[in-house]
Amino acid sequence: MTDTSTSPTGTPTSASPSAELLARGRTFEEMPVGHAFRTARRTVTEADLVSFVTWGGFNEPLFLDASHAGEAGYTGRLIPGAMIYAIAEGLVLQTNVLHGTGLAFMHMELTVKQPVYVGDTLHAVVETTDARPSSKGGRGVVTSRISVRNQRDEEVLVYTPVRLIRGKDYRAATD
Repeated sequence: MTDTSTSPTGTPTSASPSAELLARGRTFEEMPVGHAFRTARRTVTEADLVSFVTWGGFNEPLFLDASHAGEAGYTGRLIPGAMIYAIAEGLVLQTNVLHGTGLAFMHMELTVKQPVYVGDTLHAVVETTDARPSSKGGRGVVTSRISVRNQRDEEVLVYTPVRLIRGKDYRAATD
């Protein structure tokens, strides 16, 4: 059976292995130590904060009560560190660097460096710090340092994920 879809003009098209796949992640071999890239930027909104705090149950006055946060010395609507991390991971995934090649998130260390507020614009700088073949062939273990930076290019959070990534010789498991 041929896989068909519809083109923007409404005519049927056949899916073809010869058509270029635009969203292909990198294999671990394509992530050498020292390789770095920057993600797109994203401004954190009040709606983002309210949605995250409500969804995640972060009912801490520090995130819900501006006057309470002000009493602690903060100068705006404070963003939880977990939300900063989630935004950064989203920005990394939107680059498609792991699209179809990421196999597992294995470990992470995280440090919050300074506050992030509603209205701040964030991006991430990703640098590979270690890449090695795993004990099982066709895959590798990649460690990176991800520096989350604000609109003034100040580091606000840093984390070091360790991921299992497909290799160029990866073979899918069969039953």
